[in-house]
Amino acid sequence: MTHRIARATALTAVAALALTACSSPSSAPEGASDGEVKGEVTLWMYPVIRDEAASKDFWEQTEADFEKAHPDVDLNIELQTFDKRDEQISAALAANSGPDIVLITPDQAATYLNVGGLQPVDEAIAEDRDVFFPATLQAATFEDELYGVPLFQNVFTTAYNKAVFDDAGIELPTTWDEIREAAPVLADEGVAVMDYLGTPEQTLNLSFYPFLWQAGGRVFSKDGTKVAFDSDEGVEALQFLVDLQEEGGLPKDAATQAVGIEGSPLAAGTVGIRPTTSPAELAQMRAALGEDAVVVGAPLEGEEQATYGNPGLLSLTSINKQENRAAAYEVLSFLTSKDFQTELNTAAGNFPTRTDVAIGGDEADRDAYEAALAVANPGEPNPSARQVMAVLAPYIQSALRGDLTPKEALDKAAAEAQDVLDRS
Repeated sequence: MTHRIARATALTAVAALALTACSSPSSAPEGASDGEVKGEVTLWMYPVIRDEAASKDFWEQTEADFEKAHPDVDLNIELQTFDKRDEQISAALAANSGPDIVLITPDQAATYLNVGGLQPVDEAIAEDRDVFFPATLQAATFEDELYGVPLFQNVFTTAYNKAVFDDAGIELPTTWDEIREAAPVLADEGVAVMDYLGTPEQTLNLSFYPFLWQAGGRVFSKDGTKVAFDSDEGVEALQFLVDLQEEGGLPKDAATQAVGIEGSPLAAGTVGIRPTTSPAELAQMRAALGEDAVVVGAPLEGEEQATYGNPGLLSLTSINKQENRAAAYEVLSFLTSKDFQTELNTAAGNFPTRTDVAIGGDEADRDAYEAALAVANPGEPNPSARQVMAVLAPYIQSALRGDLTPKEALDKAAAEAQDVLDRS
């Protein structure tokens, strides 16, 4: 055997945070088979649990628990990194060699489905379908078929280093206008009012797009045939970031700043706001800055209030062969069961996708993230979504570096991105 190892709607979903230490599954989830299903299944898992050592232990135990419950199924969980994930998955699909199951997002599902890379998974959760939050299933449904079983929900919201605002005598800013007012005051103290992760390794869903949505803009037209990020709203969003950069309101290296809390300006106490923060990152911020220094707030508000949040999907690839289909369904069912989701969300600090999974957490944090669910955008699924991101990201960097104006950057990006859409 190889190495062992959504948007949710707040009106219907009440989810809680689990900001506890990482753990590994202690027992096999319910619904185990009697061993009649046979086969071999390879799963590509990405860093749901940010701590590398804890992640390795967790998935090793998961693999062992599954095989104990399903002795005739050989499960290989291969841990991957986010670096060049799209290229890696695309290459595997093209070569028809790689994972039977892969962890992806709804916009990736749209892309891979468009090239025939995914297979429907309705049968895998036929008995449990009614216990999943409808919004998580909707995000993975295309042409009335389900192309991913929701494993967990992500949602991101604003986190503050309250100490820097207290020291400056400033109330925590919640709107663009308030951020603009706070920026020069904090800059005089050597503090950037807000973080921005401009590296192309960061998905635009967690960098530029939330600001685009807050400005009232869209990435694509409603029918998906045109790019729309070069609208007046798009220019306004990018101008907001550029203006902050010019007056010291963003870290100096915002155009290239890498993902991660450790070693970042935020951890050093020289940044006031992290605009898109996951529960796991919140715990890391508190570890770096102190429990009392970090406060969770609602998503920022420009013309509108918006953030990013969507389900992580376990999707069945076209690589999976018929002789291993039943075994793959068993894996999907096992990993999205009530018991396993409880274990995973405790370890990773994410939200469940099932209504029968309840987890605890600090009440203030839970309330803030629950409120964020109400304005969470799952992204704009489009077969060319990732290609468009790849085109747009360098132009946003150019604007932040001052090489192009926001309008010039978005106009140039739109021309290239439209060619991508037209070709697809």
